[in-house]
Amino acid sequence: MFSHRKELQYHAMPEAPNPLLAKRLQELIGGQYGELTVMNQYLFQGWNCRGPQKYKDMLLAIGTEEIGHVEMLATMVARLLEGAPVSVQEEAATDPAVGAVMGGMNPQHAIVSGLGATPTNSVGHPWSGYFVTSSGNLMADFRANLNAETNGRLQAVRIWEMTQDPGVKDMLGFLIARDAMHQRQWLAAIAELEADGLEEMVAPGTFPESQQPQAPAFQFIDLSQGGNARDGRWAKGPAPDGKGQFDYVADPAPQGDIPQLGAVDARIHGTRKTALGQMAGQVGAAVKRVVDAK
Repeated sequence: MFSHRKELQYHAMPEAPNPLLAKRLQELIGGQYGELTVMNQYLFQGWNCRGPQKYKDMLLAIGTEEIGHVEMLATMVARLLEGAPVSVQEEAATDPAVGAVMGGMNPQHAIVSGLGATPTNSVGHPWSGYFVTSSGNLMADFRANLNAETNGRLQAVRIWEMTQDPGVKDMLGFLIARDAMHQRQWLAAIAELEADGLEEMVAPGTFPESQQPQAPAFQFIDLSQGGNARDGRWAKGPAPDGKGQFDYVADPAPQGDIPQLGAVDARIHGTRKTALGQMAGQVGAAVKRVVDAK
């Protein structure tokens, strides 16, 4: 059961209207790493969780918080659009550099949503459920969550740098702080999965390593010119999980053959290796051989 409170988790009040800033904030709502993504990602991971209850409760707690973050951003977008004069857009266009970067007001805010937020990114592309990761493996999910919070915080910081509105900066500062907490949260959760013996560093830990070749599991294969990658921690010394030693492989040789595909199934009507005339001749010769044999 979900329950909504009218008060926002944190303030979402700009100092002045700014339709161009509203357009940018759409990225934090409906972009790949926006709040709609993490909201759905954490909720579906929680609903699908078959692990210990503490992980399920944690996922549903943070997923529910993210619903509130969507509402905060949607409220901020709507308030940035309230009473925004057309002159704001016109003034920006007088500076070629600024006009090129800003690209003007999002027309959907005026045409589609009636000066409200939309479930889209900053260029109007609709949010997609394909952004959501919910694999059923908590280690895979928590690492995806860490990536989402890292990129989400990066984008919020960049937008924070783009505005001088104290109200918007205040709200973004709060969201940036929560993203910092959530990165720490996922790092702690990843470590706890290992400590609880539920997963290993290399996931999924349920697959028997005896069923895979061992050498490729520790080789850094350098397929880029220069060779500087050999100096990294990933190319020498013990692996982080302590199960083997990294091995640096320079100029790796291919181990497979040159792929040669079989004949095209006639019902597919794909391009064959022989010309159509030659193919007809081959078919005719084959038919003649059958007739002669009879």
